[in-house]
Amino acid sequence: MKHYDVIVAGLGAMGSASAYHLAARGRRVLGLERFAPRHAQASWHGDSRIIRELYFEHPLYVPLVQRAYALWAELERESGERLMTIGGGLMIGPREGMLIAGTLRSAAEHGLPAELLAPAEVHARFPAFQLGDDLVAVLDPRAGFLRPEACVDAHRSLAVRYGAELRYEEPALAWEPDGAGVRVRTARGACTADRLLLTAGAWTRDLLPGLDLALEVERQVVFWLDPPAGDGRYEPGRCPIYAWEHTSGYIGYGFPRLARGVKAALMHQGEAAAHPDGVRRTVDEAEVEPLRAALGTMLPGVAAAPVAGHAVCLFTNTPDTDFAVGFHPAHPQVLISSPCSGHGFKFASAIGELHADLLTGATPRFDLSPFRLDRLMR
Repeated sequence: MKHYDVIVAGLGAMGSASAYHLAARGRRVLGLERFAPRHAQASWHGDSRIIRELYFEHPLYVPLVQRAYALWAELERESGERLMTIGGGLMIGPREGMLIAGTLRSAAEHGLPAELLAPAEVHARFPAFQLGDDLVAVLDPRAGFLRPEACVDAHRSLAVRYGAELRYEEPALAWEPDGAGVRVRTARGACTADRLLLTAGAWTRDLLPGLDLALEVERQVVFWLDPPAGDGRYEPGRCPIYAWEHTSGYIGYGFPRLARGVKAALMHQGEAAAHPDGVRRTVDEAEVEPLRAALGTMLPGVAAAPVAGHAVCLFTNTPDTDFAVGFHPAHPQVLISSPCSGHGFKFASAIGELHADLLTGATPRFDLSPFRLDRLMR
């Protein structure tokens, strides 16, 4: 039976980054993934993910995302792949709303530049946007987007280069303590390790029998809309990434025109699922209408455009939408991680580093107490 320093269960955004950081430190790593290398069943497909520095959710995320920026840039250099595009981002909403107030709070607490723009100023600089008089925007100059498939591929490829063994279409089915280590069972047999990292996304609860964590799977639908090809207002450089508070407490997000069109979606308005295997993967024609209505308040040209495509991905949500990272309360050789709730991908490079710190006894750069698991135990 082969023995490893660390087994990583789940090789999506967080697991692939963790395998890379662990292998780069010379650890013997086995990565187990339930799907083929490229698939559209989980949380990291779809061509683009936003990265932004002025984090409206809470200022505590700002140092973490700043580290993520640096590590994505390092990954670009090491892999030779273009992974990140920075072109600025607009945060749009009522002046006293959650999105604008939170964005300005993070900028103020961390001494970061944040330009508050009136509707006319937004339109003059970014002609596609037509904001109502009740809205304002904050320009985040370091916002942009990541190419998620390329990011995951880069982490995996480099992990293998450093000696990691990655197995696809072979999920971890169960695990048990084995002395101070663990024994993990797959369809091919069993293997052992000193440590186990659970980064299984929406399937995390399957690997935690007897531990009831408040993690809810949500179906998230994204759309690609197709404004006229000759309309250059939506091209990168003229159209930044954006998020907007379309209803009090609810946001949508979108991108400039990329290969498949102008991608946009509404956050946290999807169907809850009892289990990820039961998520509805089909998309009805009428499902785009709430997005069109919300886009119509600021991007009427996108709101009226035909649908070029759509996709279903999975959110794994905590009740407070903050991340969950911590060791199993009964088995300290097992690290459980769900940096999730629909806003995690941008952090993957830094979360992978944090996992490697925790699993090798190094001191993490960041205080992880806000992400402790005990707040989720039922």
